[in-house]
Amino acid sequence: MDFQKFRTGNRKILFRLTVCSALLGVGIAGMAALASLKKPPAQAAFQEQTYKVEVLQAHLEDVPVVLTGYGEAHSVRLVSLSSEVSGRVLAVHPRWLVGEIIPKDEVLFQIDPRDYEAALAESHAVVSQLENTVMRLEKEWALEKRRLSVLQRTRDLALAEYERLKRLYEESRVGTRSAVEAAEKAYNQAVDQVHILEQSLALYPIRLREAQSSLEAARAQRQRAATQLERCTVRAPFTGRIAAKSVELGQFLSPGTPAVTLADDSLLEIFVPLDSDDVRRWLIFDKNPSASDVTWFQGVRQVPCVVRWVEDPQGHTWKGFLHRAVSFDRTSRTLTVAVRVSGSEATPKGASGMPLADGMFCAVEIPGRTLHQVVRLPQWAVTYDNKVYLANNDRLKTVSVQVARLQGEEAFIAQGIHQGDWVIVTRLVNPLENMFLDTTPFSPQPPKETTP
Repeated sequence: MDFQKFRTGNRKILFRLTVCSALLGVGIAGMAALASLKKPPAQAAFQEQTYKVEVLQAHLEDVPVVLTGYGEAHSVRLVSLSSEVSGRVLAVHPRWLVGEIIPKDEVLFQIDPRDYEAALAESHAVVSQLENTVMRLEKEWALEKRRLSVLQRTRDLALAEYERLKRLYEESRVGTRSAVEAAEKAYNQAVDQVHILEQSLALYPIRLREAQSSLEAARAQRQRAATQLERCTVRAPFTGRIAAKSVELGQFLSPGTPAVTLADDSLLEIFVPLDSDDVRRWLIFDKNPSASDVTWFQGVRQVPCVVRWVEDPQGHTWKGFLHRAVSFDRTSRTLTVAVRVSGSEATPKGASGMPLADGMFCAVEIPGRTLHQVVRLPQWAVTYDNKVYLANNDRLKTVSVQVARLQGEEAFIAQGIHQGDWVIVTRLVNPLENMFLDTTPFSPQPPKETTP
């Protein structure tokens, strides 16, 4: 009974295995049939990718270095005029406005002169009075000198008369004692008058010096009064522009009150800070500066400079010259130099154009030493790590270079590039060494980035 059940179970298992095998065979046969119907893909030919770049042929040249700095133009001479006397302003210049040009020696403003005219007239009277006093003393002195000679003669005659009467009376008993005494009295009176006059004459030089000293003081006072009167009228010391004013008609001024500021625009100056390393390497100094014990930046060559207004960099330019070294800033390590522009150069030529004026912020180009045998490239053609890409037989080649100077948008290469090399000036992102290139001559348009 158990054996019959075992045989029935085996038949079922065998039947299932047979069905599964048949189904698997049918599936494999179907897949093989479908695979035989698929066509193989066409084989593509390999072609290397080409990158279009612009190239510039390298040429060795001598390039003068230009140091560029910035500064504000200002007038070399700027004078603030103040009132030197007190008083009320009676008159001002007809063009008493900021920005007006006042010619030299024209009256800027005038202070009420009446008090100073009275003081001058009074000092004239004092001087005249003291001059008369000196003249009177000189004449009195001369008269007293002549009178002294007369009194001395009278004294001598009185002495002779006294001695004659005394001798006659004592030797010959001629005359009387009273006559002798009268002669002696007359002689004593003559001597006394001579002594009094001599004492008076001795005081005349002192009195005369005192009068002359008073006269000199009066004359000085008169000169001061005349100066004060002259200071009531304030004139332009030079042809200048009214840069500022703080005085109006009718205003009362005290001595020292600021009144007007005049600017002389005939000579302008620009203070330009330069990097100390640029100064050391490129600024031109004379080989034999003047001998001096002062340790300073002597012998700065006064080379011609170009000045541009930063608000109009492509507009009119002005010619100036490097004048001197002004100061050294230890904090920023910069040397400030002064560049001067004359009024004739600062004035625009023709109907159009802007003049160079006080207060304009300018860019200044100062020529320096010369770079010898360098290659000029656009600055963007040199990577941050001083590498340049060359087109060598239509293949990219990377070389290391020595940059002598970066100036504006240009880089000057001293080593690493040879005469005739073709330099890639197109900006490349992640370039591949030896990649294939399609080159075209460099155009001045801003370069486009190319990604390999």
